[in-house]
Parts: sequence; structure tokens; C-alpha cells
Amino acid sequence: MKTRKIPMRMCLGCQEMKPKKELLRVVRTPEGIVELDPTGKRNGRGAYLCPNLICFQTAVKERRFRKAFGVDVDPEVFSHLEGKISS
Repeated sequence: MKTRKIPMRMCLGCQEMKPKKELLRVVRTPEGIVELDPTGKRNGRGAYLCPNLICFQTAVKERRFRKAFGVDVDPEVFSHLEGKISS
């Protein structure tokens, strides 16, 4: 029986490689909108985060979203993402 390869992604906060299914995907759409991607299949540039507040806060503090997406992210988007992660 053939074993399946598990796709790994790096968390923006803790910088650890983890299985893709354990992480949350944040996407910058072709229109330039940054938002949470619950399906993991939306078009656009994706970045991944652990589903905990500490990793999110680290990524924001060290401006890793800006580096990953190449654009400044609106603080309103951060507050919306923080609400989704903490709930």
C-alpha cells in the first residue's frame, strides 16, 4: 500500500512547518483583498497561520503579512481576522 505525502506549510507566526490541514489560510485575492479562506481553495496568494492568537499576534507585530503578500494590510482586516481566530 502506498503512503500519501502530507503537504506541509510554514506558519507566519511561529515559523514552524506543520501539516496544511492544521493551519488557517489567509489569502490576498487578485483584487487585493486580504481575508480568511476557510475552504483553502480561493484564488490568490495564500499564507498560513496556526489557529492560535499568539502566532497571529507575532505575525502582525513582525509584519510578516506584508512580506507574504507584498502589500500593506489594513488594520481593520487584522481586527476581523483576530475575531475569527479567537472564536
